[in-house]
Amino acid sequence: MKQLNLSRRLFLKQAAVFGAAAAAPRLLPPSASGADRPAPSNRVAIACVGFGGEGTKNLNAFLGQPDAQVVAVCDVDPNRREFARGRVNAKYQSSDCATYSDFREIIARRDIDAMMISTPDHWHVPMSLMAMRAGKDVICEKPTLTIQQGRILSDTVRRHGTVFQTSTEDRGLPVYHRMAELVRNGRIGKLHTIRVGLPSGGGRNIPLDEQQPQPVPAGFDYDMWLGPAPYAPYCPARCHWNFRWIYDYSGGILTDWGMHIVDTAQWGNNTEHTGPVEVEGKGEFPTSGIYNTATECHLEYTYASGVKLFIDTGAVGLRFEGTDGWVGNKGWIGPVEASSPTILTNAIRPQDLHLYTCPAGEHRNFLDCVKTRRNPYFPAEIGHRCASVLHIGNIALLLGRKLQWNPATEEFVNDDSANRMRSRAMRAPWTL
Repeated sequence: MKQLNLSRRLFLKQAAVFGAAAAAPRLLPPSASGADRPAPSNRVAIACVGFGGEGTKNLNAFLGQPDAQVVAVCDVDPNRREFARGRVNAKYQSSDCATYSDFREIIARRDIDAMMISTPDHWHVPMSLMAMRAGKDVICEKPTLTIQQGRILSDTVRRHGTVFQTSTEDRGLPVYHRMAELVRNGRIGKLHTIRVGLPSGGGRNIPLDEQQPQPVPAGFDYDMWLGPAPYAPYCPARCHWNFRWIYDYSGGILTDWGMHIVDTAQWGNNTEHTGPVEVEGKGEFPTSGIYNTATECHLEYTYASGVKLFIDTGAVGLRFEGTDGWVGNKGWIGPVEASSPTILTNAIRPQDLHLYTCPAGEHRNFLDCVKTRRNPYFPAEIGHRCASVLHIGNIALLLGRKLQWNPATEEFVNDDSANRMRSRAMRAPWTL
């Protein structure tokens, strides 16, 4: 594979030359124009990387935004790459969409404003860092892979003045926004308990024969798919959707679903810039095959305020409990329920706290923020803090003991073994 010489020194040099242009959308070719769309110079030029289930949804979302122009697509799977190219060209009725299997070629293009990253989790932070250091804004699927990576990501966003959106829809969904505002405005009294429900499972039903080593499919750049993760032989059950159930690439059900529900828990608890101080729990893990993340778990967290957060697998749901009642829902985007009709119908008044949202979703919010340079509704720091709640939960499950956590220093208290698990080695030549 040809290595591109895209060092940080080169990025900084490019930034010095092209910095004035980096903050504004670039001029796009005449073929990108349309009668009912903003002029090409007023559109954000976007490259999309990764086209699994979430990546395809993200591509479609940007194709539906009149002030965005998808100009390039990238995937290590040629079938998915060509599918994405066809979708883009059909939308714009052109043949202009560029295709890549190596994302670094996208990063080298100075005519691209932003990247949509929809890769497996172990690529989220390394890819985002390279894009931001090249002057690009980033919207990236959740979660981070480790606590250390999340901290570096957030610090880099701040250092470069990047617009970074953690790509989840929850803060734009009325049901979760409503719950968080009711709790933050004291409509259930003093909050004392939060209960989060997540699905069970995570690779339990994948046949073992699909988990056996097999030849790499023709055209599939498996070495690039692995990237910074440890080498492992290819098998169909390792890649694409099921990477989620292997710690080398993700954090299982806890991080996959937890980034949705626990974000609202943190939002309602007014702790989206910090985290709990204690965690303990138990989990069930696979006993055969390549998957090794927890399929079931029970976790108990304690915040400095005394608020307790319980996470249990079995059924999706969220519930806030306070001294004057409770509010919550059952299932994904289930209707808001409460202990009394008064809570359900209570209005958020003009003088009350109004939480920042965008009902049109994370993609619309990201584009607006690229233009205004405002932080999106789920910026890097808040995404990192949410992921950290889940990472320390996974560490507690793996170590099998109660852990004390200092959210200010982002360290476990007097526990060297747990602290070593805040980061992971990266396979050469990849670094942060």
